[in-house]
Amino acid sequence: MNYSELAPPYIRAIAPYQPGKPISELERELGVTGIVKLASNENPLGASPKAVAAARAALDEIGLYPDGNGFALKDALVQRYGVTHDQIVLGNGSNDLLELAARAFLTVGDKVVYADHAFAVYALATQAVGATGISVAARNFGHDLDAMRAAAVAQHAKIIFIANPNNPTGTFLPGDALHVFLRALPANILVVLDEAYNEYLPEECRYDSVAWLKQFPNLIISRTFSKAYGLASLRVGYALGNPQVIDMLNRVRQPFNVNSVAQAAAVAALQDADFVRQTFALNRRGMVQITEELGRLGLDYIPSFGNFVSFKIATPALSEVERAMVVYRRLLELGVIVRPIANYDMPGWLRVSIGLEKENDKFLSALKQILGETQ
Repeated sequence: MNYSELAPPYIRAIAPYQPGKPISELERELGVTGIVKLASNENPLGASPKAVAAARAALDEIGLYPDGNGFALKDALVQRYGVTHDQIVLGNGSNDLLELAARAFLTVGDKVVYADHAFAVYALATQAVGATGISVAARNFGHDLDAMRAAAVAQHAKIIFIANPNNPTGTFLPGDALHVFLRALPANILVVLDEAYNEYLPEECRYDSVAWLKQFPNLIISRTFSKAYGLASLRVGYALGNPQVIDMLNRVRQPFNVNSVAQAAAVAALQDADFVRQTFALNRRGMVQITEELGRLGLDYIPSFGNFVSFKIATPALSEVERAMVVYRRLLELGVIVRPIANYDMPGWLRVSIGLEKENDKFLSALKQILGETQ
């Protein structure tokens, strides 16, 4: 018997999410040492020392279940954003929150809109509940808000997913454009605004999406502690929204979905503004370091507002997919892990996270060596 046939067709059709290759796997496969991982948009500084200390202190109580309501973390978010406890839901990373939105509001046959080249989890969360995803053509590798609104209205969609900045392309939607989009959208269409990389925005690009919650009860804002706050392995995120919407997300949320160590670390991380400023400054310097060299190498790249940049490999003797994978595999052999993004309908493209200066140097040195080999 083929037991996979017991699952619904829409589950069998899912292509599982492929995470970035871990360092330990590359060490086992190729016996490489001194590896630099620039594949998963992690914070090269690690986590705030205050968050690490709080996590260690929380270990004394790991024999107890965590606070299922996450009061202390919610209270810290209330103080930061001026919302109320019933406007917050905590998630096991922001991925969990995206899936909660799908599970709470979608059923088989419902429609969901997202952009081409947008975060893969939008399609996965949609497909996992039997809903139908509508991918709208991108504009300059980013979101075409007018086209997305038109598609959502025409198809009677229930949810629109928007990433700002977008992963993996790094594109950015100005706050004014988003506000106009929300004003023009019917109130019965939920908008999940995924701001996982919000802390990397330069000052002149920042906007107050939280203030919009009073005007748009159909808005859900998703954020994470995995990126700028450096808590990727602890898996903790949060969503803000209308109390009625948040109530539905909480009804499908798993009990104790955010562990006590993660909650304690997140509270401390949220209070360490200096660490976030250091992270931002390091990222800005590293972005200049990498993009200037990509330009000197004659490689196309997408200007990014996140902590990563996507670039295109130009080796005319090979197909787009082949040339990217040749460079990707050679980078692995030289001890550098980046991310192929052909699964985002971007054949020929690779994404590299911004690391420490020496890590960026190793990546750029390896890339130059490989391009010399493939000319």
